[in-house]
Amino acid sequence: MVPPYARDLIGYGRTVPHAQWPGQARIALQIVINYEEGGENCVLHGDAASEAYLQEVPGLTPLPGVRNIQVESMYEYGSRAGFWRLMRLFERYRMPVTVYGVAMALERNPEAVAALLESEHEIASHGLRWIDYQNIPEAVERAHIREALALHEKVTGAKPLGWYTGRVSPQTRRLVAEETEVLYDADSYADDLPYWEQAGAKSQLIVPYTLDNNDMKFATLHGLSTGEEFYTYLRDAFDVLYEEGEERPRMMSVGLHCRLAGRPGRLAGLRRFLDYVAGHDAVWICRRVDIARHWRAHFPAPSAPLMPKRAD
Repeated sequence: MVPPYARDLIGYGRTVPHAQWPGQARIALQIVINYEEGGENCVLHGDAASEAYLQEVPGLTPLPGVRNIQVESMYEYGSRAGFWRLMRLFERYRMPVTVYGVAMALERNPEAVAALLESEHEIASHGLRWIDYQNIPEAVERAHIREALALHEKVTGAKPLGWYTGRVSPQTRRLVAEETEVLYDADSYADDLPYWEQAGAKSQLIVPYTLDNNDMKFATLHGLSTGEEFYTYLRDAFDVLYEEGEERPRMMSVGLHCRLAGRPGRLAGLRRFLDYVAGHDAVWICRRVDIARHWRAHFPAPSAPLMPKRAD
């Protein structure tokens, strides 16, 4: 008998469920805007070093004990200009999106929060800070989750229904299950459909996210260079999933960052993709919370606990 293992390498296997998306859609297309600007590493926030991740100069290293004004200004572009450009784009296309909102960042831009609340967009939690939790003590991460929930409710008027930390620790999923009542956890890239996972004593719905259909490729070495490359990759991913969806509908996530996709040249590629999608029927354009509610209604949590996993 194979002993329990901390990873699921099998998933749905050959028996992929029919997602039964509304309107007999072949594909559920879901777009995320990551709102992180003002919650990243910065000595002004009490951090030991400046931010160096997901900005315009790949390969930079954190500067210990001092501010990096260059990187700070790249992040500021996201909150000052990129956010509003993306908001105008999705308003033009009448497309609902999910915003992963870092609580500290949302608190620092009330006007952006007001605009999101006026729209039909979902504001999911992106944690308290946009920092790496890999080596942060469990007690500190738990405290940050609790603080994020309280601050999110304070600035948006409601508790989040979805959660995505992003730079996780091995404890993140269990802590989110223990400390929140969210409908879904998005800290996974493991599938093209939602699935249930045992997180501590709770069966947690996982709505996987993406790092390939993601503008972060503009901020990595040997990644994307032009908006046209971004459009081509998104179009090809859409085509494959749309074709597969004739028999077994799938989900497609697209990840955006205000300071990256909010730049004019990249937005042009994103706009081409939205025009391309508009030429297809049988597409359900939705928020992540809509997918979570649909999955819970059609594929509820198993009545018995899922196979327990070892911690290693």
